[in-house]
Amino acid sequence: QVQLVESGGGLVQPGGSLRLSCAASGSILSIDAMGWYRQAPGKQRELVATITRGGSPNYADSVKGRFTISRDIAKNTVYLQMNSLKPEDTDDYYCNAAVVLSLGRYLDLWGQGTLVTVSS
Repeated sequence: QVQLVESGGGLVQPGGSLRLSCAASGSILSIDAMGWYRQAPGKQRELVATITRGGSPNYADSVKGRFTISRDIAKNTVYLQMNSLKPEDTDDYYCNAAVVLSLGRYLDLWGQGTLVTVSS
């Protein structure tokens, strides 16, 4: 079974930091882009950051300069370092991966979500 498992969410005070991790497991040939999205109750899921297989990042304007996305190709893992957190960063954070299962077989895979709460 191919899956993404996230970790690292929790409660942090404004101005604090958290690091999210997301590891893919199962029968995977390779992974193209990986990314993080977030969603508040009753709202649409929005992009936080993505990273290509070559390591090129892309960020939402709201997190530029505060969040850093990175990945470990060998470990099929993507990270999101979140600094200078604000209360408006409170959301469920979801990992996404464009997985290549085999030649010509692709899967748009999502994690189960991890809650980040920024509050004093």
